[in-house]
Amino acid sequence: MKIKSAELETVCGVTSKLPENMLPEVAFAGKSNVGKSSLINALMMRKSLARTSAQPGKTQTINFYNINKELYFVDLPGYGYAKASKKEVEKWGRMIERYLTSSKQLRCIFLLIDIRHEPGENDKMMYDWIVSNGYTPVIIATKLDKIKRSQLSKQLKLIRDALGAAGSVMIPFSATSKQGREEIYEIIDKILEDTV
Repeated sequence: MKIKSAELETVCGVTSKLPENMLPEVAFAGKSNVGKSSLINALMMRKSLARTSAQPGKTQTINFYNINKELYFVDLPGYGYAKASKKEVEKWGRMIERYLTSSKQLRCIFLLIDIRHEPGENDKMMYDWIVSNGYTPVIIATKLDKIKRSQLSKQLKLIRDALGAAGSVMIPFSATSKQGREEIYEIIDKILEDTV
């Protein structure tokens, strides 16, 4: 996959109507601070189109990025942000749910999990919820550069076991070295091929 153009096209808040896109969509879900914006920027070959922040919980909208005028990257609000009020958390949850159950073009969900830690309760809920909606999420194990190479298979097994994700593809990813980017592109290319 070659990125020729990438632009933020639609931003949906809690009350916004979701766009009825005609192009396929791939969505990115993950808890706050898992490196979602960094991953999306790395995939789009842009430094800061998706806003990264040292302060987690920044993405409070659903952001649609038009890629090459042939598909959308859909950045979902980060979940599990401790400092958000319960009301806010419920709001984001409803937004994600509304998108996942109503999008007619959603082809794949990338679920981001921090490779350094065992998935938390929110991660497990999100995984189960995606599966119960008929999708098999592709798991992106982020922050690969933060662990030793010798720890890799142990950490991947930890994530797979904790989520009960035997059937899911899992891709270790580093925003620093861009390791894993080509594997993600391959999945997206296949989606585009299948859409034609």
